[in-house]
Amino acid sequence: MATEEAVQAEPRTRDRIADFARRAGDFVPDATATAVIMLFMLVAAALALGDTLTTTVDAWYRGLWMLLPFSMQMTLILALSGVISMTDGFRRFARAVANKPKTLPQVVALAIAVTSAISYVYWGLALALSPLIAVYFAEAAERKGIRVDFPLLIATTFAAGSVWQFGLSSSAALLMASPGHFLESQTGVLSLGTTIGSLPALLVIIVFPTLLTLIALALMPSDVRPISRFPAALAFATFEPPPVDTVAQPGGFSGWTERTALFPILLCVALAAWLYHHFVTKGASLDINSMIVLLAIVALLMQRSFGSLARAMSEAVVPCWRVILLYQLYAGVAGVLQFTSVGPWFAGAFAAIATPLTFPLLTAIGASIIAIFVPSSGGQWIIQGFVTVTAAAELGASPQQALLAIGVGDQMGNLLAPFWVVVAAGIARVDFRDIFGYCVVYAALWFTVGVTIFTFVK
Repeated sequence: MATEEAVQAEPRTRDRIADFARRAGDFVPDATATAVIMLFMLVAAALALGDTLTTTVDAWYRGLWMLLPFSMQMTLILALSGVISMTDGFRRFARAVANKPKTLPQVVALAIAVTSAISYVYWGLALALSPLIAVYFAEAAERKGIRVDFPLLIATTFAAGSVWQFGLSSSAALLMASPGHFLESQTGVLSLGTTIGSLPALLVIIVFPTLLTLIALALMPSDVRPISRFPAALAFATFEPPPVDTVAQPGGFSGWTERTALFPILLCVALAAWLYHHFVTKGASLDINSMIVLLAIVALLMQRSFGSLARAMSEAVVPCWRVILLYQLYAGVAGVLQFTSVGPWFAGAFAAIATPLTFPLLTAIGASIIAIFVPSSGGQWIIQGFVTVTAAAELGASPQQALLAIGVGDQMGNLLAPFWVVVAAGIARVDFRDIFGYCVVYAALWFTVGVTIFTFVK
């Protein structure tokens, strides 16, 4: 009797989670509108603190254009990741790996491991590929008779991508490791070994995927929803792109330059020479520019021709409009924070209530709230970084601890914000309401692991 009641209760619980997801989405404003709201709130705060209107407008103008290079860097990162995800090589890789598991625990564990590894290397790849990994793993599992809940698997791979926060493509860490960053006068250049290479950061990227595997298996419902219940996702998993020779291409010398692999290879050689100069001759570390060059080489080699690259890039740049627009708006907000009395006031207020012990917790809480409304990790660091490192200095904490604590809160917000959940669900061809409830659970897990480690492990 108890078992029958539990089975009947599970659909009701799932309905409540779906209803919660719909209601939460109704209360989260558009990201562009949020940036404008934040701007006028900060302007009002600056005026209330005694700054003149001229000083405040000048601060906004100074900030508005200080991130143009960074915006282009983020645009290239996102677009090149999309280009790589469209290649036949990735599809073959995903299908081959998805065919290996023979049991449910193996399906979940391997999907998480693959996504975490990709995420550690590069966040853009994880965002673009984690839903597709779920698609291929779910299709292979159903074909083998392994009962896997497809929406749960999408949410799980999406959450596994959280390790990027302390991986090789961490936006804040790479920015702070690049000479000339906007906080260099306060913090200096922070080497990656002191941020994403520190012991606490390494512990998070090991502990979180391990616990995520256990939680995902515990959440797996008895009445699973296989991928066959989602026709659009199933069609994508079984899709075979048309042969290259069936795609209309110009003839003659012009067509040859589009089809040949010669020019992409030559460009890869030139880019590899730049990497050698960067890492060996100059002895520099990994930064945003070197990460972009590495991605460009991979994209060129996998697309094989400029014609194929152009077609893929024309699709991959479509989602990038948000970065192009929003980063400038975020920069303006950061300018008001940094060049008026508002930033120092917030830093002082934060330092007044925080202690060295509670600093990671309070920083992560603040970052979680901001991340829900600012769906950009790089943009969030730009807005929150000045206030947080200033407060850290007053408390005797390091800027590295501030950066890592913001990463915890930022990713919790990313797991809760419909902005990113909708992106992941859209790639997998499902409604975001089907996965949002699971993301809430995983967000709590991520927050607990991160805050605990960054509070007690130095």
